[in-house]
Amino acid sequence: MKNRIVVSKDYTIGSIERELWGSFVEHMGRSVYGGIYDPEHPLADEHGFRKDVIAAIKELNVPIIRYPGGNFLSGYCWKDGIGKNRPVRLDLAWGQIEPNLVGLHEFFDWSEKVGSDVMMAVNMGTGTPSDAAQIVEYCNYAGGTTTSELRRANGKAEPFAIKTWCIGNEMDGDWQICALTAEEYGRKAAETAKLMKWVDSDIRLTICGSSSPVSPTYPDWDRVVLQHTYNYVDYISLHRYYTYTESGRLEDFMSAHTDFDGFIKTVASTADYVGAYKRSKKKMKLSLDEWNIWHTKPTATDADVYNDTSKDRWTVGPRRVENVYDLADAVAFAGLVCTLVNNADRVKMGCLAQLVNVIAPVMTENGGRMFRQTIYYPYQLAIKYAKGRALRLANQSEKMDSDYGETEKIYAACAYDEGEYALFAINKTGEEQECLLDFATESVVMKERIEMKGDPHAHNSFDEPDKVVPAKAACEKGKKAQFGIKLPPYSFTLLRFAE
Repeated sequence: MKNRIVVSKDYTIGSIERELWGSFVEHMGRSVYGGIYDPEHPLADEHGFRKDVIAAIKELNVPIIRYPGGNFLSGYCWKDGIGKNRPVRLDLAWGQIEPNLVGLHEFFDWSEKVGSDVMMAVNMGTGTPSDAAQIVEYCNYAGGTTTSELRRANGKAEPFAIKTWCIGNEMDGDWQICALTAEEYGRKAAETAKLMKWVDSDIRLTICGSSSPVSPTYPDWDRVVLQHTYNYVDYISLHRYYTYTESGRLEDFMSAHTDFDGFIKTVASTADYVGAYKRSKKKMKLSLDEWNIWHTKPTATDADVYNDTSKDRWTVGPRRVENVYDLADAVAFAGLVCTLVNNADRVKMGCLAQLVNVIAPVMTENGGRMFRQTIYYPYQLAIKYAKGRALRLANQSEKMDSDYGETEKIYAACAYDEGEYALFAINKTGEEQECLLDFATESVVMKERIEMKGDPHAHNSFDEPDKVVPAKAACEKGKKAQFGIKLPPYSFTLLRFAE
């Protein structure tokens, strides 16, 4: 066969942390109001949260959720979202009204309902290091101080005990409220980190990396910021979204993983340079706390793309970037999943952006129906099966040219956990691809085969919620070391094997 992938559990990339598969809820568009929170909905619980959305998120089993932003964060005062008589504000980031009906307490309660931890973010735009230290005290200090007693007075006797925190969001971007230079942010973030850890030494901190690899300051921003903060923080963040290239070809779109891999490796190398410069024994971890497919222009499936702030300005929960995802998006998305697995030695935390309505796997109607988008399913399978150890594959598949350079026709990643292998593979071509899977050191049994295939532009909707879903396919029988498999055109496949 022209394509061959060699799998061996003896060649490990690194451990796959469960928090790699986190997600993100921002006060943006209908993510909160009309998404997770819709008190007039017939399925709303006693606190106004949609029970059907809770069930869909709980089914995903998301480990951790970043909150409350995003660009929203840089103009947000966390005290607006606690207590009674909350103010109604203009959200300058997204051109909408923020009623502050959902704040820290409400979101924490919702996260418990869906079974997820909270990754809290602090404002580095209009906010100060003192503000950041105060919210840590409010959330994590047991009681006896004015700030911790305020939490108790607001109905939370025991601390929230939030252990993962982000210091700002995309502070290099001129779209950010009170954007900063690398020097300005680095100094401010270092002092903020010191104060936050003085309040609670057990918390984990993430600082802002470059907002994207197309930022004019990338990757020098990361270097400068890390030189200020390296000794105080645990992660540096990465943000990356993908859409069609100018060619519009499916093969190019589905090859976005090639660029994704290079982006991750560049930031890791930059961090390692700073670590060496500081003679540090610490290996800086990466947090890809925003990643997804994001179409900002019409596509074959999604003709009605919402520009960020132009629609229904100064209303509560206006529509913002509500992408419709098709099978092609799910395949490209699965390629990004593979890249996260293949960089599990450095990327230790991640957040799919976002979770509901805004470039999201779950879509709702205000007061009405809900459906799972195509990207819901590779995300769900990654959370469930991409665990344990990431294996370094010898991928000998045929090459092809793409807008991202030379790349494989078949792209794959494999996780090994307690005697089981989970191999994720995408076929980026319009032709069926045959591939020999060679388990170099042992014989295994194929337990399960799950496929997403068909019309690349087929998609789910409120009227057809299950048009594109994973389907089980026949497994090869017997225990053996080699399997000849056929991957359908433009498809995502999960293959599970057991020793």
